[in-house]
Amino acid sequence: MSANRSPLPRLLQLMVLSVLVLASCQQDSQETAQLRSEPPWLVDVTSSSGVDFIYHSYESGSRLLPAHIGAGLALFDADRDGDLDLYLVQGNDRLPGIGKQSDLPNRFFRQESPWQFVDATAESGLGDGGFGIGATTGDFDNDGWTDIYVSNYGPDVLYRNRGDGTFEDVTESAGIDVQGFSASCAFADIDRDGDLDLFITQYVEFDAETKCTSAAGRPEFCGPEAFPPSRNILLRNDGDGTFTNISTESGIASIAAASLGICCDDFNGDGWIDFYVANDAHENNLWINQKDGTFVDDAAILGVSLNLNGQKEAGMGVIAADLDGNSSTDLFVTHLDMESNTFYRNLGEQMGFMDDSGISGLGPSSMNYTGFGVVAFDLELDGDLDLFVANGRVRSGPKRPGTKSPPPWDHYSEPNLCYINSGSGRFVDGKEIVGDFSSVVETSRGLAAGDIDGDGDLDLVVSNIEGPARLYRNDAPRAGSWLRIRATDRNQGRPLLGTRISVTDGDRVIIRTISAASSYATATPAVVHIGAKDPGSKVMVRWPSGEREEFNTGDWNRTIDLYRGEGKKVE
Repeated sequence: MSANRSPLPRLLQLMVLSVLVLASCQQDSQETAQLRSEPPWLVDVTSSSGVDFIYHSYESGSRLLPAHIGAGLALFDADRDGDLDLYLVQGNDRLPGIGKQSDLPNRFFRQESPWQFVDATAESGLGDGGFGIGATTGDFDNDGWTDIYVSNYGPDVLYRNRGDGTFEDVTESAGIDVQGFSASCAFADIDRDGDLDLFITQYVEFDAETKCTSAAGRPEFCGPEAFPPSRNILLRNDGDGTFTNISTESGIASIAAASLGICCDDFNGDGWIDFYVANDAHENNLWINQKDGTFVDDAAILGVSLNLNGQKEAGMGVIAADLDGNSSTDLFVTHLDMESNTFYRNLGEQMGFMDDSGISGLGPSSMNYTGFGVVAFDLELDGDLDLFVANGRVRSGPKRPGTKSPPPWDHYSEPNLCYINSGSGRFVDGKEIVGDFSSVVETSRGLAAGDIDGDGDLDLVVSNIEGPARLYRNDAPRAGSWLRIRATDRNQGRPLLGTRISVTDGDRVIIRTISAASSYATATPAVVHIGAKDPGSKVMVRWPSGEREEFNTGDWNRTIDLYRGEGKKVE
């Protein structure tokens, strides 16, 4: 998020991307014009939901870096009642102090009925008062209840779900001692032993005495180059409620790179979970699992360390998803303004990726925005994934019309972006149809998608700095059917993160991976949601252990539970 880089390479990049998409501009304009005729598809329902939360950065004029990195969230079913609850992290009024607790803690909102939440922070025990950056969720102790890990500037915290509506801080007893400047985090089973390990991205070695200014000499947030980059952390779950730090021996700590976003998937098709890490002003990492507790960074070899022009970018949010519908997992990374968000298209057959930001329509359209949170889901249930990006500057600029943020954040606020997938990985601007989501102008960070009201389509939650967290209801007209899939171990009752799901839509194969970590500093529901115009009747499942099974879907437009070991085995 550097504010001090030369603008020339970015201008050259803009010229290259503009040339790439020039030939398709007329078609995109026609498609966008058709979208304008539709009624709004995303409606802000925050005011009537009971969610009343503002992330306070406690920006005092010094422009201290942690003040604009946070505002993450977790959207998950905390009490196993079938609906989604909401956890929002909070800043700290004692910055730059380490280990001090704020008078305004993180907040937990329990959903009682569709779109009706109650503040259950006090009774839940989730009111951590550290300087909150983000969160992730997962059942680390295999008791069937989803736990939550909070990443802070300062000591991180692990909360164990007791299963009675309350959580306990087990950080110390779990052997976790993560200090410094954590950002995003992810639970994943790296060794296929049946329990969840934990990856935490670390940003920079922040020093509050280091000051930065704008070109006009005014105080400004420093970019990552002003501080030494930190090294990421990997904790191995020992299966007894404790973790062991294996950052060094695993290879994860061999690179220091100002990391922010993270996502998990099997990127080389060998059945083992890998990690993709978005780095700020450093090359990105694709940590390939060597199946022996170690990882190797193959980002450069596979084409996802730099952009098309061979440049390092300001990586913030990231997702892994099949955006072009070819049954391979692509990558999408959000970046600083005057760069572009980057779409790495998977070439398949372990051939790596290529930067396809220009032709896809996702490059030039993002040059004027700074993206953080990002999600991909099928907005209108037509069988392909649409994209949503939460924006907010990291350096002051002219106020945009309609900003709702207080000073100084009114100079950092931007509208969010929505892209509608044409079906083959080409995207058109959807701001005219999504209404509230792209019309509000705030300093947005965390972004999560989930079926909040249980009606079969996915809704959105956005967290904002010095602005209200917002809930958006999906009112898009439905072009097809939907299927929500939970893949679990019946004995443990927990979602099996890393499970690969395949279904058919006509002659096309749709793939999804169950994960609770992507976007930016955000936890998402550990379920698979699929839309299809011509839905098939079979589900192919590859479990995290590598076993493959086939299940019947039955009717669509419902939620189905798949249990490991209860399907038809596939060799």
